[in-house]
Amino acid sequence: MKISFIINGSTKSVEVSDGNAPLLWSIRDGLDLKGTKFGCGKAACGACTIHVDDMAVRSCSYPVKMAEGKKITTIEGLSQEGNLHPVQQAWKEEVVPQCGYCQPGFMMATAAMLKEIPNPTDQDIDDNIINVCRCATYYRMRKAIHRAAAINSKNL
Repeated sequence: MKISFIINGSTKSVEVSDGNAPLLWSIRDGLDLKGTKFGCGKAACGACTIHVDDMAVRSCSYPVKMAEGKKITTIEGLSQEGNLHPVQQAWKEEVVPQCGYCQPGFMMATAAMLKEIPNPTDQDIDDNIINVCRCATYYRMRKAIHRAAAINSKNL
């Protein structure tokens, strides 16, 4: 079965034998975009978070057949025209990553949240950014999320 979608601004197709297979594997193995990570395989940890039609989605549990015709963004497509996305810039400025494995998922979840809540409170962050980091960089991430909101407000 052939599935076509727009990923990071380019129209792509993947050939899959099972439309119920997770979109994650088509992204990583079919399209060789390795920024989206496999964590738990149960949509619990968030390492695999991407955007599907601008909504944060856990790609390890999102059937590839559901991606047909959709607009998908991975961490590789978050920056635009060579400029870091405000979330990526904030992560860099706040030196967030420790091991870094989960960070693409956190950045994707944060970018989606900031579209809905441009100036989040700590409670908004707690309620919406529910990914898991084994290195416990939550404090630095919270600072980076507030920094990204500030960067976004300057760009408006």
